Amino acid sequence: MDLKQLNTFLMISKLQSFTRAADTLNYAQSSVTTQIKLLEEELGVKLFERIGKNISLTHDGKKLIPYAQQMLKLSTDIKNNISEDEYPKGVLTIGVAESLCVIRLPEIIKEYRKLYPEVEIALKFGSCADFRRYLNDNLIDVAFSLGAKIDGSEFISEIERDEPMLLLAYPGNHLLEKEKILPEDLEGESLILTEVGCSYRAAFERILKDEGISPRITLESGSVHAIKQFTMSGLGISLLPRVAVEEEVKSGKLIPLKWQGAEFEIVSQVLYHKNKWISPTLDAFINLCKEML
Repeated sequence: MDLKQLNTFLMISKLQSFTRAADTLNYAQSSVTTQIKLLEEELGVKLFERIGKNISLTHDGKKLIPYAQQMLKLSTDIKNNISEDEYPKGVLTIGVAESLCVIRLPEIIKEYRKLYPEVEIALKFGSCADFRRYLNDNLIDVAFSLGAKIDGSEFISEIERDEPMLLLAYPGNHLLEKEKILPEDLEGESLILTEVGCSYRAAFERILKDEGISPRITLESGSVHAIKQFTMSGLGISLLPRVAVEEEVKSGKLIPLKWQGAEFEIVSQVLYHKNKWISPTLDAFINLCKEML
């Protein structure tokens, strides 16, 4: 199976266009068409449906995506690691939670790029559940996670730290007058939360459910920046990691409520799979995280 064909297949899947994939990869369109035809013949399945000018993945095409990603990742690992050169180089793929990417990761990456300019860094966003799968499927080298603790004998966690969570309101919210906020105080309040699958949203909803409170979710978004903006606009109350809102809290644009409910038990971690080859590139990143965190 030709890795070039798999790379072309993934590019077409991403762009939903043979023409744009050919332009991006700097191939003739006939070459792209031939590569996919040969791949389909080898696998004995159709990978794309072509109806007019539109294309879409078939069921078999969708099944191929994670395997193709893994094979290309393994190919990159081989090129990076089968070498006598111990200097960090190649591609480092980091699974990252957006909350950490917004605040902590930029400085780490900036310092890493200064020290190791030959390394190309690729970011893959996700949740705790995503990171388990990404690590097990070798789609990322290391996870930079924020959420419920990722444990299990298959993972090695190099860094762990508790992450305080804040229940936030806009200035003038009536709940700011209360000396303490309990789950029952949130009955009927408009909540602005992260998407389903986010571990700290799940922890919050579990706490409310245990107290018999049915949350009224007005808005949900995968973007921490959007959640902050909606909350500052007075559309509701949000729950976010303190690390993601320190600037807004300091400026008074967001006000922490005096939460006295159960703890959220959220942590940030830097972890990798136990069977992962610790290349010089990965080792340098882990050591820099230890220094800076």
